[in-house]
Amino acid sequence: MQDWLVVSPPHRRGHRGRITRQGCCKMKNVLVLCTGNSARSILGEALINQLGKGRLRGFSAGSDPRPAPHPAALTLLAAKGYDVSAFSSKRWDVFAGPDAPVMDIVITVCDNAAGEACPVWPGAPVSAHWGIEDPAAAAPEYQAAAFRKAHDALAERVEAMLALDLEGLAPAELRSALNAIGARSSGATALASGGGW
Repeated sequence: MQDWLVVSPPHRRGHRGRITRQGCCKMKNVLVLCTGNSARSILGEALINQLGKGRLRGFSAGSDPRPAPHPAALTLLAAKGYDVSAFSSKRWDVFAGPDAPVMDIVITVCDNAAGEACPVWPGAPVSAHWGIEDPAAAAPEYQAAAFRKAHDALAERVEAMLALDLEGLAPAELRSALNAIGARSSGATALASGGGW
């Protein structure tokens, strides 16, 4: 049995509106990477899981992870109602093993991680880069604002990703669309000086 959902109302008499099938598409796994897996990638994982609404499942990792997520990241997420107990910093090769969930999309959010040789991911996921300024590199008195800015920039990009036809785009088209989202100026950086969180 198929479920159907009307996604746009009729605009004139006799027009039925646009109809699409609900529940027809598999949830996509998205891995967010930065060097330390402590700030930007943690925010990205949280946002993908919150905003993904059953379409996306978020994960995060780093090439050289910190011992734990940055306290300012956890403080911000807790203030926004997230259960922060599940967030941890981990090496990216955790997701390259045979028992790891297969990723559909891998997004780097720091320029250092984008320039590193990544593991070979099972399933040949689409990769993209969304350069986000490192909030942990801000002076202590500005860190809370820097983390909010990074969060908001990532939220904007996740929303833009959700507006794409994730199931219908060919891999090369999806990569191009995701990189275009990453090229937007909000929160972008040429090269973050810290890059470690």
